[in-house]
Parts: sequence; structure tokens; C-alpha cells
Amino acid sequence: MVRKGIYFFVIAGFLFSVLGVSVSPAFAKPSKCETCHAKINPGIVKDFNRGKMAKELTCADCHGTAHTSAADASKAVLPTITTCKKCHSKQVKQYMSGKHSLGLLPVMAFPSFAHKQPKAFIAGQKGCNGCHNLGITDQHVRGNALRKYYKYGMDCQNCHTRHAFSKKEALQPEACNSCHTGFDHAQWEMWSHSKHGAAYMTDRKAHRGPTCQDCHMPNGDHRVMTAWGFLALRLPEADKEWMGYRVTILQALGVLDRDGKPTKRLNVVKAANLARLTKEGFEKERNRMLKTCEKCHSANFARENLKNGDRMIKAADKIFAEAINVVAGLYKDGITKKKTNQATFPYPDLLTFYEVNTPIEEDLYEMFMDYRMKTYQAAFHMMPDYTTWYGYAKMKKTLVDMKEMARQMRLNAKMSKN
Repeated sequence: MVRKGIYFFVIAGFLFSVLGVSVSPAFAKPSKCETCHAKINPGIVKDFNRGKMAKELTCADCHGTAHTSAADASKAVLPTITTCKKCHSKQVKQYMSGKHSLGLLPVMAFPSFAHKQPKAFIAGQKGCNGCHNLGITDQHVRGNALRKYYKYGMDCQNCHTRHAFSKKEALQPEACNSCHTGFDHAQWEMWSHSKHGAAYMTDRKAHRGPTCQDCHMPNGDHRVMTAWGFLALRLPEADKEWMGYRVTILQALGVLDRDGKPTKRLNVVKAANLARLTKEGFEKERNRMLKTCEKCHSANFARENLKNGDRMIKAADKIFAEAINVVAGLYKDGITKKKTNQATFPYPDLLTFYEVNTPIEEDLYEMFMDYRMKTYQAAFHMMPDYTTWYGYAKMKKTLVDMKEMARQMRLNAKMSKN
């Protein structure tokens, strides 16, 4: 009997490792769900059985028991973060206190932008909502004009992809790549080309360099927050010169009106935690990151590098504020017309993104969402080439182009009157 048992385990191991045949936990008979879905979408069944959850859970734990045949497939429950919370309450609590859980709010806050996009772009998750499908709750969706676009959230499944829900996968920097790449948040490109990324990629086993998770999720903390936030804006600001630039930017964001007073949009910024609105809030997040940096670097080295990142934001804001005023001057003088957010006239509305009327406004949008972002994000991700040639230099060139465009637009307007 012992010999037969040994033979059974050897054969099972051979089938699993060499032939790729899935052996169910404890060699149990596959459930009715698996038997059916192995024919319809076998990849899902294979993924589930290769994950640790298959040892303790069944399909019904996440999808319910109402769906029993092809005729009632619509009764299958789609899991949400509430489903994950049943077993992972600590991680869910951390996640819900961080920025990722607020990913949906920025998209929902700008219906004037979202309503102009193709249905597949938002509802079909082929555009912004492909990544911003985070933080779906009844509280967020209820009463919102765009609620039909947000039926299914992803949350945990964005990093621990279905149906394996692998912790090993989520610990790899590639898990962050699909969202943190490209135009306005090229963190993957910055990190992977930095010395941090090179040190890790060239010897993953030694783990010499830090990954995204090492810096932004220390000790597995799912909160994921940074001192500056996505927009790199904070209030109050002790540097009066910098505060002047920032007021202009906040007016172009529609957060402050033409007189510098808060608008209703400030509530959106607060809700989505897009900016740091207290000194204590900023310092708390900065000190957290310092402690992380100090695991490898001296306190002075870490503090100076983060401070130099701050200085790059100020340098970028100086150029950006001037560019905003170039466009605002055209509105004020009637050279071009502004269709939205009249409460902040003559400032442009940056949150219409690329839905603008003139090339000069398009250039301002690209400066905001692309070049300014790369200037400071690359500074903090230790990638000077991106800071320079994809960020700061692009900002300077664009400002020169915008000034020339404005001059030509004024000249054309003057000639048309004559």
C-alpha cells in the first residue's frame, strides 16, 4: 500500500509539473463550476487551481450559488473589494485609506470631459477608466450621472489578477506597469531606467535595488501614498514666490476663482486627495518616505534628494504659471474664446484636458499633463534623463512656442479688424 501511495504521488507530480495537468486540492473531485468552465474558459480554471486560494475556497465563495447553469449566468455575483475583505480585512483597511481606492473619483468629477468620449473609452474601459476603475462603492456611484459607466470595479484584482490572485505576481514591479506608464505617469519607464531599476533587474534574486512595492508599500502596507500627491500641489506654502505660481495653477484648475477664493472644485480635490492641504499632512507623508529611503541611504542623502525633487517642482511651476498667463491673456483680450468654467475667467480650464479649441490650448494641456509631470516624477524616481529631455527642456521649448503662437494670434486678430 505504501509503495502504491508513493507511485500515485510521483505520477500526480509528473502530470502537474511536466504535462501541465491540474490536480485539484486534496485530490478532490472538481466542482460542477470547474467541469463546465473548463470547456468555456479553461484559462480561468487553470489559473484558479494554480493559486493558493483553491486550497481553501470554491467558486461559490466569491461568485455565490445562484448561478447553476448557462441559462442563469447573469445571477453569478461579481466579487468586489467587500468580497476580499472577508479574508483580508487588514489589507482592505490599508487600501481604503490610500490613494488607489480613490482612483474612480477624478474621472467621475469631470463629466464635461467624460461625456465627450466614445462609450468604449469610459464604459468599455478602453481609455481612462481602464485604470481608474478603482474604489467602486455604492456611496461613490449613487446619484452620479455617469454611474452606468462604473458597474464593475477592480480594486484588488488590478494587482492580484484573476483568477490566481497571486501575491507573488503583485510583488513584482511589472504588476504596476500597466497603469503607471506612458504620457502623464511614466513611473515604469523612469524606475526601470534608473539605477534603482537597473540594480534590481540585473539581479532579481539578490534584490539589490528597490521595486515600486519596496518604496510605496513598505512591509506590505497597501495604503500607497506620497507626500505631493498626483498634482504636486500643496497648501499652505511658506515660499511666497512659489505660492504665487501655485495660485495661478490652482486658478487654472478651477480650484480657486479669479479672486483667489476657493470654488466648489476644492471639495473634489479634497475627496480625491489630489493635493496636500495641510502642512502636517505633507510632513507626515514625507517622513514616511524618508524612513523608507533610510533603509538603504543615510538620512542626509535621502533628505537632500527629496528636497531637490521639491525644487524641480518649483522650477516647473514657474514655467507652467507663465504659460497659463499667456493663454489667460488671450482670453482676456478676446483673441480666443473660452467656453467653460466662466467663474475663473480669464484662466483656462485645465480639467477639460485635450477637449480644447486652439493649438495653443493643446500645448498648455500637454505641458500640464505630460512635461510638468515628467519633470518632477522623474526627479523623485532618480531618472535625470527624463527630468531633463522629456520634462524640463520640453516645458521651456513649449513656452517659447506658445509665446510665438500668441504673438501671431494677436497679429492676425489686429489684421482682421483692419
